[in-house]
Amino acid sequence: MKKVIALLFALSLALSLALSLAACGGKSAEDAPAKEVDLSAFYEALTSEGEWPALIAAEDEALDALYPGLSDVAVKQSAVYMAAITGVACEIALVEVENADDVETVKNIFQARIDYQVGDGNGPGGAFYPASMEAWEQNSRIASNGNCVMLAVCDDPDGAVESFNALFA
Repeated sequence: MKKVIALLFALSLALSLALSLAACGGKSAEDAPAKEVDLSAFYEALTSEGEWPALIAAEDEALDALYPGLSDVAVKQSAVYMAAITGVACEIALVEVENADDVETVKNIFQARIDYQVGDGNGPGGAFYPASMEAWEQNSRIASNGNCVMLAVCDDPDGAVESFNALFA
């Protein structure tokens, strides 16, 4: 009788151990909730470092004109800032989409903005001035992390991308 009880006890312990290991092993990094970030606070922190020209928020009609299609995407938060002077190639666009499937859409919208500013070689781009068009071509970066996407056009776009990615670390 003691052997039967000991055997049942051992089996129940083994079953408990197996179930607990299965429960712990089922989680992956993708199952973890996305880290919450405040894109407006990130913009403020980013532009408080180094030399940044005066930037103004792009809203409503200006936003639709600069980023066609962006208003059709469901977003949790959006912060878009552009240089107050058109001859200065500096722009920061930060968007968190509600649906992960829209990340590529936003990246394509951001790339279309860069392409428009640079031009196609047959005429002036939207940036118009040769130095501005070159700055848009050389100093533009698009980065994404989770559902957040950033376009950085500035003197140190790689530093902006590094700071953006650090938000999610």
